[in-house]
Amino acid sequence: MYALLHMVADRLARLMAYLGGVVLITLTIATCVSIIGRALVPLDLGVGPIKGIYDMTEIGVAAAVFAFMPWCQFNRGHASVDLFTPLYPKLMNRFIDLMVDLGMLLIAAVGAWRLYLGMLDKMRYGETTLILQFPVWQAFLASLIGACAFAIIAAFCVLRSLKALFGGSGEEAAQS
Repeated sequence: MYALLHMVADRLARLMAYLGGVVLITLTIATCVSIIGRALVPLDLGVGPIKGIYDMTEIGVAAAVFAFMPWCQFNRGHASVDLFTPLYPKLMNRFIDLMVDLGMLLIAAVGAWRLYLGMLDKMRYGETTLILQFPVWQAFLASLIGACAFAIIAAFCVLRSLKALFGGSGEEAAQS
């Protein structure tokens, strides 16, 4: 059962990271096109900057950041201070990993919950972006998808840490 959960978590985290990468690449290309268009305005070629590029960039970067969080959590890529952990016994390090994973689960769950409530507020008030008049709730939804995936992966990481702590050697669970 654990192997199946590991595989599903790995694939979900990878998928979200790939989606975030596609969003960032698309934003980079759009920004370059907009800058080139802006530079060509004095030549009167009928081209110009992309309307609403700031709105698109703001929304896309936020969604991409949330899309990368599951992959970072799955690979224990968040910042950590391990000055003294090499001196601790393995059991204590596994306990610390569990506490950190529980903390990240709490942060991920609260973040997803608050994004959801924010999205509902934006829907209720009909707020839109300044230039494109894009409904802001849809931007919250794009980030919420990543935040929910982050919470799911964080929950898996708690399970992985519990397996490492109580599942015998648990070395493969702690390293994966």
